[in-house]
Amino acid sequence: MSKRRKRRRSRQDRNPLDDWDPKTHLGHMVKEGHISSLEAIIEENYNIRESEIVDVLFPDLRQEIVDVSLVQRQSDSGQQKSFRITVVVGNGEGVIGIGIGKAPEFVPAIRSAETRAKLNLTMFRRGCGSWECRCGEEHSLPFQVQGHAGSVSVTLRPAPKGTGLVTADVGKTVLRIAGIKDVWSIRKGRSRTSSNFGKAFVDALVQTFKMLPPQEWSMSGVGE
Repeated sequence: MSKRRKRRRSRQDRNPLDDWDPKTHLGHMVKEGHISSLEAIIEENYNIRESEIVDVLFPDLRQEIVDVSLVQRQSDSGQQKSFRITVVVGNGEGVIGIGIGKAPEFVPAIRSAETRAKLNLTMFRRGCGSWECRCGEEHSLPFQVQGHAGSVSVTLRPAPKGTGLVTADVGKTVLRIAGIKDVWSIRKGRSRTSSNFGKAFVDALVQTFKMLPPQEWSMSGVGE
């Protein structure tokens, strides 16, 4: 085997996170193993400033493209074009983030959007809040929530098992990567703006983490 092939194999086998040099206090704590969950980051009120933090905590994070648009602007040198891409990331187990990236080329725009989505990573709750089901599984939402983004307003209601995702394609993309299988939705405003439409869904999911559902009262000791 030649030296060039050995170098290529060594580069492919090397984990890029091994060469990561954290620039923030949170990055050092994550790399040293003092913080090992997103919930701990939220409880300590830290802000994620490095995408490598998310790569360490969630190595199997998935991504989906929500919207792709071509932006044009007129300058002194002529007409310039760039891509504006919206990407949503999640692990299907209560973690989701959304971000928008811009670049003159398609692939760099996707990478920029993915990085911003990782920096905006947050948590939400899943459950079975439908009175028609009450199976106790995490296939839907624990209660009704509402999200806003721009002129778009989205209301998500828990649905019984087997209902599916009753919403538009953008909403289905966000809910699938979030790990939700059954939900009813009501939308208002200019939902043709896919980026704001996706942001409204993420904002609605985040509202589930701001209130403790009755199903978890006994686990947290609220009723005692």
